[in-house]
Amino acid sequence: MKAAEFQIDSGGKGAVLRLSGDWTTTGLRRLPQRLNRALDGVTVDRVDISDMDGFDTAGALVLVQALDVPVPEKTWKSNPGAGRIYALVERLERGTAETPKRPDAIIRTFSKIGQGVYDVLSEAMQTMAFLGRLVLALGSTLKNPGRIRWAAWVTHVERAGLDAIPIVIATNFFIGAVIAFIGADLLQQFGARCFAVELIGISVFREFAVVITAVLLAGRSSSSFAAEIGSMKMNQEIDAMKVMGVDPFQALVIPRLAALLLMLPLLTFIAVIAGMLGGMLVTWSQLNLGPNFFILRIEQNVGVEHLWVGLSKAPVFAIVVAAIGCRQGMAVSGDVESLGRRVTAAVVQAIFAIIFLDALFALLFMEMGV
Repeated sequence: MKAAEFQIDSGGKGAVLRLSGDWTTTGLRRLPQRLNRALDGVTVDRVDISDMDGFDTAGALVLVQALDVPVPEKTWKSNPGAGRIYALVERLERGTAETPKRPDAIIRTFSKIGQGVYDVLSEAMQTMAFLGRLVLALGSTLKNPGRIRWAAWVTHVERAGLDAIPIVIATNFFIGAVIAFIGADLLQQFGARCFAVELIGISVFREFAVVITAVLLAGRSSSSFAAEIGSMKMNQEIDAMKVMGVDPFQALVIPRLAALLLMLPLLTFIAVIAGMLGGMLVTWSQLNLGPNFFILRIEQNVGVEHLWVGLSKAPVFAIVVAAIGCRQGMAVSGDVESLGRRVTAAVVQAIFAIIFLDALFALLFMEMGV
C-alpha cells in the first residue's frame, strides 16, 4: 500500500480534502504535521475518500484533530467500516464527560469521619485476629520447641540486635551528655551541681535508655520486618508456604519476636552504659566532678532499682515493636503502594505504642512507689 497522502482543492464555497493511500498507523508517518499546516486557515467543505486504501483509529484521530467540524456521515457511504471507526474516535475525542457534582462540605466531613471510624475498627479487628494467631503460634512453639527455626532466629539476632549496637551507643551517649549539660547549667545556679549525677542516673536508668533504644528499633527493625514480610506477601511466597504446610507465623513471626525479646534488654543495658559515659564526661569537663565521684554518687544515691525499672520495660517494648512490624507486613496487599503505607504505619504505630506504654509504666510504678 502507498503511504497516506492528501490533496486540498480549493472551490467556491470551501475546499475539498482528498484522502489517498494507507491512512493507518504504519502509513501516516509525518503526515499529521503536514496536514495541520496545510489546513491552517482553510475551511474544508467536503472530504473525498474514494482513493483511500486503508483506515484505522490512528487515521481517524488525525482527521478529528485536523478538522474543526466533524466529517459528514454521507462521506463514509462507500466505506461504512471506516465511518464507524471515525465516529467512535470523533465521539471519544470531542465528547466531554459531565463533571461529577462535588458533595457538600458537610457530607464530605461526615464521610471522612465515617471512613476514619471504619478504618480504626477494621484495623482493631485485624490486630486482634493477628494477636490470636500469634498466641496460638507461641503456644505451639513452647509445646514443641523443636519447631523453632534457630537459623532464622540467629540471623534476626544479628540484624536487629548486633548491627544496631553502634547507633544505640552513639545516640544514648549524646542523650546522656545533653541531660548532663542541661542539668549542670540549671543546678549550678542553685549551688547543687553535685545533684546533676543523680539527675543523669535516674533519667537514663528509668526512661531514656530503654525508650530511645526502643524507638531506634521501631524505626530500624519494625520497618524492616514489615518490608520483608510485605515483600513476601506481594510475591505470594506466604501463600506458597501455606500450600507446603508451613505456618507463616512459625517461620516468620516467631523468630523475629524471639530475636527482639532477647536483644532489646541487652541493647538497653548497653544504652545505659553509653548514656552514663556521656553524662560522666560532661560532669567531669564542666563541673570538675571526676569519674570516681560520679560512680560513688550513682552507687549511693541512685540505686540499682532504677536500673531494673528501665530493664523491666524492655521485653514489653520488644514484643510491641516486633508484633507491630510483623502485623503490618502480613497486611500488605499486592501493590507497592500498600507496602509503603504499611511500612510507614509500622514505624508510626510502634513509636506511638512505646510512648503510650511508657506513660502507663510511669503511672504504674508511681502507684507502686518504685
